[in-house]
Amino acid sequence: MNFPSRLIEEAVTEISRLPGIGKKTALRLSLHLLKQHESVASSLAQSIIDLRSKTSYCKICHNISDTEVCSTCSNPKRDRSIICVVEDIPDVLAIENTSQYQGLYHVLGGVISPIQGRGPEDIHISSLMERVNTPLDGETVKEIILALPATMEGDTTSFFIGRKLEAIGIKVSTIARGIPVGGELEFTDEVTLGRSILTRTNYST
Repeated sequence: MNFPSRLIEEAVTEISRLPGIGKKTALRLSLHLLKQHESVASSLAQSIIDLRSKTSYCKICHNISDTEVCSTCSNPKRDRSIICVVEDIPDVLAIENTSQYQGLYHVLGGVISPIQGRGPEDIHISSLMERVNTPLDGETVKEIILALPATMEGDTTSFFIGRKLEAIGIKVSTIARGIPVGGELEFTDEVTLGRSILTRTNYST
């Protein structure tokens, strides 16, 4: 791809480093910014700098936060007896968008993966156990929901955490896995279909 300006080329190179953005999209975005008022580009650049330099993580659940303790952990209306364990921050956002969960979260920051050299000590399992043993605001944790990926690594992590929690008498549950609404059986993989049959529910009219 030939560029009329070295500055355009540098902008395209940097923007195309973002996931899901190719050279053509990066070029279109660069030209769009070039046509805007200089304050628009300045605001965008400053917001990215602030995002990288000022964003912190909640000391309790490891979610993104502007303060030492995130808004979820500090919200007195959340059910502190339930903690939903997820792999990463996008999973928290996905669950929150359902408006069906009112408990707390715990972000592991990854899953156990021997192939990638990531063991239990490399993710936030120890802090999860601390939360269970040291109730927040004096309210005992009664249930841990494991909402981890339906992969071998996710299942390994769930098994590891489940064994540690069951040993101290904490109820452990996992999110249901099955066929999505509108899905066709013939296009569903065998593992998902098998789990759907094993975790079937009563049918009511």
